[in-house]
Amino acid sequence: MDSSELSRTATAIPRSLGSRLLRRATGAPLTLGYLAALWVLGLADSSTVLGAHERFRETAAIAADSFPEEWWAVLASALWAPDLAAYLTGSVLVLLVGLAFEKRLGSLRFAAAAVAGHLCGTLATAGLALAVRGLDDSWAQALVGSDFLGPTALACSALAAGSASVGAFWRRRIRTVLLTLLVVLVLYAGYFSDCVLLVAAATGLVLGPRLTGRTSRRFHATGTLRELRVLAAAVIAASAVGPVVAALDSEALGPLSDLQYVFTAIETRDPGEIHDLCTSGTDLAECLMAQAQQRSGMAAIFMAVIPSFLLLLCAAGLRRGRRAAWLAAVLVYGVMSVVAGTNIVSLAAEDAAALANLDFGETVDQVVPLIVPMLLLTALLLAGRLFTVRAPHGTYRTLAARVAVAGLAAATVYVAGASALAGSFAPRPGFGQILADVPDRFLPLGYLLGFVPAFIPASAAAALLYENVGVLFWLVAAALLLRSFRLPAVPGNRLDMDRARALLQASGGGNLAWMTTWSGNEYWFSPSGRSFVAYRVHFSVALTVGGPVGPAEELENVVDGFIAFCSRLGWVPCFYSVGADVRRLTEQRGWGHVQVAEDTVLDLGRLSFSGRKFQDVRTALNRAEREGIRAEWHGYASAPRTVVEQIRAIDEEWVADRDLPEMGFTLGGLAELADPQVRLVTAVDEEDRIHGVASWLPVYRGGRVAGWTLDYMRRIDGGFRPTIEFLIASAALQLKAEGYGFISLSGAPLARSRPESDGPAEADGAAGLDAFLDWLGAVLEPVYGFRSLLAFKEKFQPGYLPLFLAYPDPAALPRIGNAVARAYLPNVSARQTVALLQKVLDRKH
Repeated sequence: MDSSELSRTATAIPRSLGSRLLRRATGAPLTLGYLAALWVLGLADSSTVLGAHERFRETAAIAADSFPEEWWAVLASALWAPDLAAYLTGSVLVLLVGLAFEKRLGSLRFAAAAVAGHLCGTLATAGLALAVRGLDDSWAQALVGSDFLGPTALACSALAAGSASVGAFWRRRIRTVLLTLLVVLVLYAGYFSDCVLLVAAATGLVLGPRLTGRTSRRFHATGTLRELRVLAAAVIAASAVGPVVAALDSEALGPLSDLQYVFTAIETRDPGEIHDLCTSGTDLAECLMAQAQQRSGMAAIFMAVIPSFLLLLCAAGLRRGRRAAWLAAVLVYGVMSVVAGTNIVSLAAEDAAALANLDFGETVDQVVPLIVPMLLLTALLLAGRLFTVRAPHGTYRTLAARVAVAGLAAATVYVAGASALAGSFAPRPGFGQILADVPDRFLPLGYLLGFVPAFIPASAAAALLYENVGVLFWLVAAALLLRSFRLPAVPGNRLDMDRARALLQASGGGNLAWMTTWSGNEYWFSPSGRSFVAYRVHFSVALTVGGPVGPAEELENVVDGFIAFCSRLGWVPCFYSVGADVRRLTEQRGWGHVQVAEDTVLDLGRLSFSGRKFQDVRTALNRAEREGIRAEWHGYASAPRTVVEQIRAIDEEWVADRDLPEMGFTLGGLAELADPQVRLVTAVDEEDRIHGVASWLPVYRGGRVAGWTLDYMRRIDGGFRPTIEFLIASAALQLKAEGYGFISLSGAPLARSRPESDGPAEADGAAGLDAFLDWLGAVLEPVYGFRSLLAFKEKFQPGYLPLFLAYPDPAALPRIGNAVARAYLPNVSARQTVALLQKVLDRKH
């Protein structure tokens, strides 16, 4: 790109951005009109107008005592803001929400959501304040004694309502961030205004589906594993930030504000009190403790909130599913639970009768906050199955060594520096006192309160060393810990996976063989080391992932070897999704079989998409050309961030619209896309919006890639309708041009167009398993649509290759059926099981 092109590009970017903002602004007339009125009224009520300074603003604020005389404050409170900072922040928030959602909702519906949220928030909070006026509770008194003024309730309600108009990915994130923030403010700060905002947002959530016409869309608590991890991390982060918010705000009186004394050690002392204490000379120890508590600056605050800081680090790891982060969070909450439990026991021991006679307000103040760490610990333990990602072997031994080195280096710097500056401390410490003080420099400040420091800094240089050496150590430790969370996840059997991949690439395998390289599989290798079988064990059934991989001449020995291997371990061997060759060998050994799927194959050498049978495919290609839809190829790991985020959003929306979680086993998800050898094709419009995505797995034959297998498919709701037809057809044409011989559209699990059966199979009891698999496929059809998918693939006129399940003993068929169901749904929860049973009942009626 030459300088002239670069200049044109640089000037085009702000022009494009400006035009987009202008289009947004023209679609938000009510937002702009409201902001204009807000500022006009604010200026009229300010000192710029003689004699009007705060004349209206003071009476417009809504509070518990606004009724009945000043009832009009319910509406007037949205027309002013408390101060200039509130005007600026409120205006920016209203403008952002209005530009994003007014045009999407329509101006009248947008205004209805905003006004309804403001009215409900102010009325409900005022009513709550009146109801708790008589309680002897700090939070109740805070509600009664404060008020609300400003545009933020309008914005929160409109934002919550507008979230119903966007896809599941952004809908979940908007609601998670908004509600987490507001709940933290209510529970820890507890102001009247915080309650108004929370009720306003809740009102918007209720109104949103009705205003957008999406009331028929059911709520689904199900999310992808990644989404559930994000939600768990958000809860932990909120529990860490909340006590800090309460500690930094001396007037915070929320119902959980007392947790600041469990999670933090921020404690302020009046400077005048400290001066009188230290100048009197009567109690040097108390003087030194008071000065230690009063140490000001960010360093002291940081050391006071170390427990919360550690929880934030854990939240960063939990978002990535790291097992180490989960263990660390459990440890932190375990310690906090012990501290809270000790406080409860101490309270009871001091005065059991007084504890029993606590009124509601006192119970909220003293007892409820202490139970929260225990509840969070319990929730973490129950959610442990979400956090299974382990770092590479030896990561945390290396981390511990590096942290130890950092600690030793920091301690050495402190000892050397304090010795050199000994005269700058009061009283002057000896070398032994400096050494004894080293641990205190690294402990959270809460562990030091109540202990008399041997010396304190008396100069700026000494204070810099004394207060910051621990901060630097913790920052280094945090950086090392965060780095460990970002290291590529490595399965425990990584060496086996690498070995299996190398064998697959050397000798080749079936069309589904690349699925044997996915995480979660175990491996059995033949004595020759040239072949392997990938399998998973459920209910003592070793269920293979496709057939054996290796040279064809070893197939019979590999089948026998795997059967013997399973017998030694007491497992029932079961070859799942295998071809006719394995079926033949197992039949010779007296095994039974049932057909479980069909592989659908397109011969690219003869592919042209001509003729009447391909009319739908040609229509998709032609329509895509007319509408500016193009196919783009990517590798997921190397794709631009905008592409990755859009694919994630599509995936989240797909999962959110189902009662059951993503299936696994022979069905890939986002995790499997990260493989460098997997290719992605996306359907992209002229504005670079992705309408759909499909992934292709390599099929190796004779040491090279001979074809590709379709795996992952997703599309957005309301986008280009024939997206999947376009993606498959475009991929087929591109791969044909690259010289590949075939593509497989894969086999839809539990779906068959031409089920095979024979007398022996029926006679030995396979009919029962066959019926179970048919039933399972029928039950899952409304959710996953496997049978519809198989029918869809007929548009491409593929060849069909039946895939079988081969089993040794009819008596094991119930276990085998359960193993198949668990393999596809390994993480199904009790709630989701109930949803599945509900579908079964619905089908019977």
